[in-house]
Amino acid sequence: MCLAVPAQLVQVNEFVGTIALTGVTRDVNLMLVPEAKVGDWVLVHAGCAVQIVDEEEAKATMDAFWELEEREEAYFREQTTSR
Repeated sequence: MCLAVPAQLVQVNEFVGTIALTGVTRDVNLMLVPEAKVGDWVLVHAGCAVQIVDEEEAKATMDAFWELEEREEAYFREQTTSR
């Protein structure tokens, strides 16, 4: 299964962009979305921006990721306390 993470594009230098996500920045390849501009939200997979998405979709996706993380933590907490 592949997973693409939404992040906001904060800098563009031809086909290399810088994204910001939860206070961390990373460079990504923009060759698949050459029309991307600073401020856009992009889905990033394996170091490549693969699609431009709107902010609402990006935030909904991140909310789903945070919920999954909380559920996973609760599950493992329960596993360690039930032994």
